[in-house]
Amino acid sequence: MPQDQIVVRGAREHNLKDITVAFPRDRLVVITGLSGSGKSSLAFDTIYAEGQRRYVESLSAYARQFLGQMEKPDVDQIDGLSPAISIDQKGASRNPRSTVGTVTEIYDHLRLLFARIGVPHCPNGHAIERQTIQQIVDQVLALPEGTRLLVLGPLVKDRKTEGDRIFEAAAKQGFVRVRVDGEIVDVGDAPTLDKYKRHSIEVVVDRYVIRHAKAPEGAARAPDGRPIDPESGRVIPDPDAARLADSIETALRLGEGVVLIAPAARDDESPPFEERRYSERYSCPYDGFTIDDLEPRNFSFNSPHGACPACTGLGTKLEFEPDLLIPDRSKSLRGGALAPWSRNPMDASWRLKILEAVSESHGWSFDAPMRDLPPEAIEYLLRAPKDERVVIAYRHDRGENTYQTAFEGLVTNLERRYRETDSEYVKTELEKFMVARPC
Repeated sequence: MPQDQIVVRGAREHNLKDITVAFPRDRLVVITGLSGSGKSSLAFDTIYAEGQRRYVESLSAYARQFLGQMEKPDVDQIDGLSPAISIDQKGASRNPRSTVGTVTEIYDHLRLLFARIGVPHCPNGHAIERQTIQQIVDQVLALPEGTRLLVLGPLVKDRKTEGDRIFEAAAKQGFVRVRVDGEIVDVGDAPTLDKYKRHSIEVVVDRYVIRHAKAPEGAARAPDGRPIDPESGRVIPDPDAARLADSIETALRLGEGVVLIAPAARDDESPPFEERRYSERYSCPYDGFTIDDLEPRNFSFNSPHGACPACTGLGTKLEFEPDLLIPDRSKSLRGGALAPWSRNPMDASWRLKILEAVSESHGWSFDAPMRDLPPEAIEYLLRAPKDERVVIAYRHDRGENTYQTAFEGLVTNLERRYRETDSEYVKTELEKFMVARPC
């Protein structure tokens, strides 16, 4: 018998006349016919009834006592049948959002199942798992005897930064070394970073060597090699396990719930293990994607709790388009190249002073066409680094003064205004510079 068919032989239920028929599996099948021709007798009273009966018979004797005995339909044989779901035509919901899952209430059980035993994954395919400090310590101590390692607290992961404030804060907290883009350096000798390039910075919290406890004579060993106490039957903890736990706890605090365990091999040695990331939160230790504890409502298409926070489940989101923000790249900054900041004359004068100060501090021409500026200049003007400040000089009757003001970049500024405004007019005006893109 083909595995992709349901074959009914000798169906005689109600007004069926000993018919034999085959249906394709995993397809939408429609049974048509005149009134009284046996459509319901075949679909409900034969195929569905036999599928339900077989499912009930597969349950334990304890479960079957609550369901009662089900009679076998008047049919010779049905092959290829699976457990079946039946929806009563008279009791069906008229809600257009109803599905087979919601009408039969199976959807509620599936949501509960996914929430309780499901393993969430980040968009890049990494499993999101939460681990306690003790679980992290146990996994690290399972490394071979003599393994040298570093306990690192991640401060910056692959983002643009100058690093000076980070190194200064690390030194104030008493840390001696940091790892900058994979290289261990003294915090006092940390390099000056290019603020237009992405960097990763971690604090070296501790250097550790795995030393397993001495085994009593004749003691058994765990699979990872650690000795087992013959009296308690438990693994004997390493002598420095408490120190390792304290270091991991410190690294987790610095890394906002993430700790790195890296090999500390000498230059002439191959690393004994690959660098590991652990997280004590429901977040991906690799890309930082974070979720709350799973709940059944996360799996409901009718609930905003399970929807993407960026697009609220619509699948598209509005983003500012650089070509709409800078429609004419033959214009200069002085000539009003940044369209949203050039529309209001009162606002434009103030913005021009800031842009002139930005250009002067970075060595860009304030009067050059935008197409002649380097790509990093365009990126900076659209999305300046966080907490960026510029110095503006101004003249008055008693001379010249300077003061500092924040510069957040055009896109960052418009995104904040769009997010914070309650005015439909402002939103409509800002949406003229936005396009819908797949989320």
